[in-house]
Amino acid sequence: MSIIKPFKGLRPPKEIVKEVASRPYDVLNSEEARAEAGEKSLLHITKPEIDFAAGTDEHTQEVYDKAVENFKKWQKNGWLIPEKKEMYYVYAQTMDGRTQYGLVACANVDDYMNGIIKKHELTRKDKEEDRMKHVRNNNANIEPVFFSYPAVAEMDEIVNNIIKNPPVYDFVSVDGFGHHFWLIDDDIIIKKITNIFATKVPYLYVADGHHRTAAAALVGNEKRQKNPNHSGKEEYNYFLAVIFPDNQLKIIDYNRLVKDLNGMTSAQLIEKLKTSFEVTERGKEIYKPSKLHEFSMYIDGKWFSLNAKQGTYNDNDPIGVLDVTILSKLILDQIFGIKDLRTDKRIDFVGGIRGLGELKKRVDSGETKVAFALYPVSMKQLINIADTGNIMPPKTTWFEPKLRSGLVVHLLD
Repeated sequence: MSIIKPFKGLRPPKEIVKEVASRPYDVLNSEEARAEAGEKSLLHITKPEIDFAAGTDEHTQEVYDKAVENFKKWQKNGWLIPEKKEMYYVYAQTMDGRTQYGLVACANVDDYMNGIIKKHELTRKDKEEDRMKHVRNNNANIEPVFFSYPAVAEMDEIVNNIIKNPPVYDFVSVDGFGHHFWLIDDDIIIKKITNIFATKVPYLYVADGHHRTAAAALVGNEKRQKNPNHSGKEEYNYFLAVIFPDNQLKIIDYNRLVKDLNGMTSAQLIEKLKTSFEVTERGKEIYKPSKLHEFSMYIDGKWFSLNAKQGTYNDNDPIGVLDVTILSKLILDQIFGIKDLRTDKRIDFVGGIRGLGELKKRVDSGETKVAFALYPVSMKQLINIADTGNIMPPKTTWFEPKLRSGLVVHLLD
């Protein structure tokens, strides 16, 4: 079962929360962060290279030290203020008229090491080490990770009662998404929440933030190994997470662009596709896949639907059933010769939040030759893959809205 705990966080005053809160470090590059960050933005801590000249290597010790300096400054200036007691929080996000409600809590390092916290993606050691340095140097989880859990009616009832009260934070970020935040400081409710997870939530699932999760857990593990008096109750045994019930989350599509036709003409490509797909021309209007195993393709100013033929996929295989697997195997590998999605420079990825118009734009500009849009993965598929110990292909899931960093920070001591 899942171990979570309340914590004594650092939070910005409500008057400046919109200025402090930022997008996660990994959804924007240094140039974008530099343009986006105001004076109080948490980006000065999560992407401290923005305080140096453009082109500065973000992995130098000088940059990591700047994060520490800024973190101390934010506390000194009263832009991050410590709570008086341990508590949980409810963090809700609104996008396109739909709101999802997550519990802000500390997850357990042992649960990550022992597989109670399940993942569905591989992590890269260089990215892990980058975030580990950030956590080590600041001695804090500055940004939360994004988890899910099988919905529990009793937990839903608690949250529904909490949100009847006015939120302590309630603002709309520049991207148009709403962010709402409540405190859970009643000791009876806190104890009840901890017990629900300990008795009714067998596993937690990493939805977004695999590298941050790995880094947070590995630093916690390092600290326990260096402490001869380790008891298991230290704060470093836990890390910051926002945990959403699975039935509230929506995964959006994650699409592919291919930069050349591998020596083929458009007509030859279409003929090759007909071996495994029913190909139908859809005209110039954007065509979005409407069901599993249907794809759309944009090439030469026209959209096509591609429906995978029976026998080309295996619905009983957690990986084989995924549309990213079908696309990778039958199109990217067999037709385009793209074997490794992580390293091949001929392929690019576009999150569905940008819309299929972004695919059209990049093909029409000549930047790339052809685009493929996919039907999004479901939470059921994600959980099935994690439960069976499988790993999704790269760039399979895109969760939106992203968590805003800076609503609360977790100290490791």
